[in-house]
Amino acid sequence: MLSKALLRLGASAARHPWRVIAAWLVAATLAVLAAVAFGGRTADSMTAPGLDSQQAAQLIERAGTGQEGMTAQVVVTPLDGAATFFDHGSARTALTRLQTEVKRLPHVLGTSDPAGALDARGDTIAHGGLVSADGRIAVVRVQYPDQSRLSAKDLDALVDLGDRLRAELPLRIEMGGNLFYAFSDPDGGASELIGLLAAAAILFLAFGSLVAAALPIGMAVFGLTVGVATMTVLAGVTDVPTFAPVLGSMVGLGVGIDYALFVLARHREYLARGLNPHEAAGQAVATAGRPVVFAGGTVVVSILGMAVANVPFMTVGGLAVSIVVLTMVLASVTLLPAFLGAAGPRLARVGRIGRALQTRKLGRLARRRHPAAGSAHAAGWRRWIGHVSQHPVPYAVGAAGLLLTATLPVLGLRVGLPDDGSLPHSRTERRAYDLVAEGFGPGANGPLVIAADPTGDPGVLDRLVGAVAADPGIASVAPTHIDRATGIATLVVFPTTSPQDKATADTIARLRTDVLPMAIGHGPARAHVGGAAASLSDVGQRTSQRLPVFVAAVLAMSFLLLMLVFRSILVPLKAVLLNLLSIGAAYGIMVAVFQWGWGGALIGLEATVPIVSFIPMFLFAILFGLSMDYEVFLLSRVREEYLRTGDNGTAIVEGVSRTARIITSAALIMVAVFLSFAVADDPSTKMFGLGLATAIFIDATVVRMVLVPATMTLLGRTNWWLPKWLDRMLPRGPVGTDVQSTGEAPRPRLVDR
Repeated sequence: MLSKALLRLGASAARHPWRVIAAWLVAATLAVLAAVAFGGRTADSMTAPGLDSQQAAQLIERAGTGQEGMTAQVVVTPLDGAATFFDHGSARTALTRLQTEVKRLPHVLGTSDPAGALDARGDTIAHGGLVSADGRIAVVRVQYPDQSRLSAKDLDALVDLGDRLRAELPLRIEMGGNLFYAFSDPDGGASELIGLLAAAAILFLAFGSLVAAALPIGMAVFGLTVGVATMTVLAGVTDVPTFAPVLGSMVGLGVGIDYALFVLARHREYLARGLNPHEAAGQAVATAGRPVVFAGGTVVVSILGMAVANVPFMTVGGLAVSIVVLTMVLASVTLLPAFLGAAGPRLARVGRIGRALQTRKLGRLARRRHPAAGSAHAAGWRRWIGHVSQHPVPYAVGAAGLLLTATLPVLGLRVGLPDDGSLPHSRTERRAYDLVAEGFGPGANGPLVIAADPTGDPGVLDRLVGAVAADPGIASVAPTHIDRATGIATLVVFPTTSPQDKATADTIARLRTDVLPMAIGHGPARAHVGGAAASLSDVGQRTSQRLPVFVAAVLAMSFLLLMLVFRSILVPLKAVLLNLLSIGAAYGIMVAVFQWGWGGALIGLEATVPIVSFIPMFLFAILFGLSMDYEVFLLSRVREEYLRTGDNGTAIVEGVSRTARIITSAALIMVAVFLSFAVADDPSTKMFGLGLATAIFIDATVVRMVLVPATMTLLGRTNWWLPKWLDRMLPRGPVGTDVQSTGEAPRPRLVDR
């Protein structure tokens, strides 16, 4: 039995706390040393097998044009508002010097030549996107090799050069490009600290004890250190996407503190009943630890299920985040009970400050009851749940209507990838983006690269260039580059719209379905549309196509697992439907904020952006697993009360009210942690943070405290109905039995079985 194994594990860790803590210290040290010795940097490979953009990338790589490597761009304009680069003056001289010094940087393969284009004039300027038509803005495009040959030092060298030249040249110098995206420090450090501080404050208010508040934080820090270090080692073996460390930290902190809170709350209950600390820790891990293992396993399986999308960077990113979640689960059932054993009976006491806070809050009732038992806290929740249970129809209809209304914006969801134009103006990448858009049009910030193999049809390139240039979505086409060895041609094409604009995706689709096939005809030649914008559009389409399959698989898995746990059909069906409602509402709020701009200024969003293509699938996987956490924790207590009393109404009121304080505290902690990431600069991080925080808030309030008691009251005893033939077929093992948390009362005979 899982509960017995957890009982022995928790009790053993509590009896020998310093051995377990020492083992975790050693594990953390080894993980950090391994990360330093063998770890790698995160890298984004936004491709997937079979996509048209992937075929374009393969042709570009065969041609060896260098366009498959990393790029940066240095955008300059004269400080003198009357000067232009057409003049043979100080601005033009400064441009030549800047271009020369950029070429000398380590690992730079080459740069564009706006100074040479100014000397040549003619079509090179007009079509090459090097100097704007008014002569005010020039772009030096810098070509680097593949990311595996670069490091953050290359970005530092470019930034340092820009800082030095700003003081020496009469130019405004801004920089951008995917070199910044790959090697800029990811958002997260400050957000993690803010999240930890907020979690500590909530834990102190919940328990009234500094020791009790410190233990979950300490466990989460240990687990996060081991998990993120292991993720870094994984990055040395394969390409781990840049969002994985931030998402891993976000989810790891949230679930780690959450899981610790559940176990710690049960531990304090057992201490209040008179158990010694070792026994209390063992019982807490056996009871609250079981839902933790189940919920953590559900999160991991859900995230790993994203492999159905067949997008490698998403699969690896899911694996990296799963490592952090698994580490937190392991820490919850080993390291935390060791902390509980080391703390001893002090956890049963409330500090002077905590006692004062609780006394103010609870008044006379709090002074009559022991705060560890939570009776005073449960009294208010018991009244609320009783009120909802007495009026289940209006509450069920009202709450469901509210969530369905919040879900409606999902109908307008548009996937894509926010470009540098969505970053704050304080970032040089945003200022470079704005200068390029001002001088060359918004499409210059996201050029497409058409790779063509003209084998057997030498005239195809002329037809191709003419057809592409004539498309209404194309602003200009740079001169064609033809590799002599392979004959492969590459065309850099500038759309009329920005990379994140829906019209750009429409242009890409039109080029593939109409323009290129007509230009190539039925001959042996072939052409594919690549570049960052095309790759991201392709990945977005694939994830959108695979999302229904993924959602169906996760729903089916969750239904089966909950049916095994609670020996019921309607309870898991209700849980699945309610979780869909809360996640749908979170999606709708994300669309309203990021696509429509409602309240975007509150989180520092300066422009509307599409929803990042892979975020809906990631959010669904994570949120469904996290919602199972609350579902199992709450329903286990309801089921326990039902088995003890045999009365459905009493079970709902007692079960929900006794778990309400812990679920609310856990939700507040998660919301605080996730919202701390919603104020980061990167829009993708904002989406993860806001989406997770919104869904958890809705799940812990509207769903758990309104819809769950209302619907369970309406269903009555049929909540626990299971056909006899199905009951005989279902396995009875570690997953499907022993839902009682305390094992104190005999089981009554279940009806409708």
